[in-house]
Amino acid sequence: MKNQKGNAALFLIGVVVFIVVIGIVLAFPYYRVWAQDMRGQAALAEAKSSKQVQVEQARGELESSKLRAEAIKIIGKAAQDYPEYRNQEFIGAFGEALREGQIEQIIYVPTEANIPILEAGKRREVKSD
Repeated sequence: MKNQKGNAALFLIGVVVFIVVIGIVLAFPYYRVWAQDMRGQAALAEAKSSKQVQVEQARGELESSKLRAEAIKIIGKAAQDYPEYRNQEFIGAFGEALREGQIEQIIYVPTEANIPILEAGKRREVKSD
C-alpha cells in the first residue's frame, strides 16, 4: 500500500511536469511576440522622451537668443547715447584682467590723434633759418 501511494505520487508529479513542459513549449512563441512588443514600446518611449528633451533645449536656446539680442540692443543704445560708456567698459574690463593676473606686461605706445607714432624718438630735426 505504501508502495502504491509512492508510485501514485511519482506518477502525479510526472504528469504535472509533463503538463508544465507542454505549456512552456506552447507558450514560448507567444512570449517571444510579447517580449518583442515590449521592447518596441520601450524604444518608442525612449525616442519620444529624447525628442521632448531636444524640443525643450531648442526652446531654451531660442529664449536665450532673444534675451541676448535684447541685451545687445540695449548696450548698443547706451553706447550711442553715452559715448563714454565704451571707455568705461574698457577700463572696467582692463582692471578686471589686471586683478585676475591675465595681463603680465603693459606696453605704452605713444599716439597722436589716436594714431600710433611708429618712429617715436626718431623725428627729423627741424632747421630754423
